[in-house]
Amino acid sequence: MYADQRTVMKNVQLVGVLERMCQALELTDSQFELAKSRYEGVGRWLAEAEDPLISMIAIYLQGSTAIGTTVKPIGSYEHDVDLVAHVPEPDHIVSPASLKAAIGDRLRANGHYARILEEMGRCWRLNYANEFHLDITPSILNPACHRGGELVPDKALRAWSASNPKGYKALFLERSKLMPQMRLMKGAIAADSARSQIEPYPEQVGFKGILPRTVQLAKRHRDIHFLELDPCLAPISVIITTLASRSYEFCVRNRVYDSELDLLCDVIRNMPVFVQIDDSGGRRQWFIWNETTDNENFAEKWNADARRAHAFYSWQGRLLADLENLAHVEGLDALSKRLGGAFGETPAARALVGMTKSVTTARRTGRLLATPALGLGVSAFPASTAVRGNTFFGSDG
Repeated sequence: MYADQRTVMKNVQLVGVLERMCQALELTDSQFELAKSRYEGVGRWLAEAEDPLISMIAIYLQGSTAIGTTVKPIGSYEHDVDLVAHVPEPDHIVSPASLKAAIGDRLRANGHYARILEEMGRCWRLNYANEFHLDITPSILNPACHRGGELVPDKALRAWSASNPKGYKALFLERSKLMPQMRLMKGAIAADSARSQIEPYPEQVGFKGILPRTVQLAKRHRDIHFLELDPCLAPISVIITTLASRSYEFCVRNRVYDSELDLLCDVIRNMPVFVQIDDSGGRRQWFIWNETTDNENFAEKWNADARRAHAFYSWQGRLLADLENLAHVEGLDALSKRLGGAFGETPAARALVGMTKSVTTARRTGRLLATPALGLGVSAFPASTAVRGNTFFGSDG
């Protein structure tokens, strides 16, 4: 069944607000370029070492920065930037502890890096105050992985663990390129708009990549959700990213949607489908496999503490409900309250300011339109008449 015109257009406008909110949470272009110059400098310093163990080292991005799903931490100016320090062919069998130590020694030999260096469990961290911090994880080639995987230190630095940062990135970006199937409702509205001889202004804002935006929104909602709960139980980012990625591929390959908001909700709804559950032996276990290498279970900690699994399902249900409820909101004040409660007041406020500016510009140019079924918008569609002095979602201004 086709959604009615009012619902489709309202969901399109909500997507525009969510897109602006994501933009407020991620690294800006200038921040990304600064981080890039920083980590390239670190890479050059490590590669110029006389120690043959790390003289061929290569630094590259992994995680959220690599796939475009960064989310600014709550209460902090600093973004996390995750790096891999990869030694492609060490001359001898090297232990995780010795490779990590060699990297640390080289970083300490640089006066600037020494001042901002912090040792973490499996990596080294460079803290650039009020900017970001670079986490540098050692890795070597995994000869047992036919997908080009790598080995990274385990938590205790006693053994190597399978991983595949490059393969994971490639798979995520491949899925991000998948285009969803949308019904003709929006196309029909656009065609009628063109015939109305009223130039739409500004153009509706859509997601700049539905899958990355889904991950960003989910991660931010998680951060807010667990503020007053035990943060140790919050699902880690790679679990959210993996389940969203698999769910997105399933949804776009098998279903048709009326709007990007409908797709966003369906991706969140189907995330639990891709958690493998084993109840054999009288004890429930959960598995979220890394598809790009063997034997890496992202849900490993769930099996040590079942509260983590229960926390995931509780949070996922809350996220889905919060997104679905947005479609029933009327008025800017109510929308601001809902968005602020779910995703934080600051990014919500910035997103709504952006929307308000767009509507104000449209009003000044005489292109703000009222539609009987929808309220107010900034695009032309059938049975519209120009109005003045109103704002988004039917609120008076």
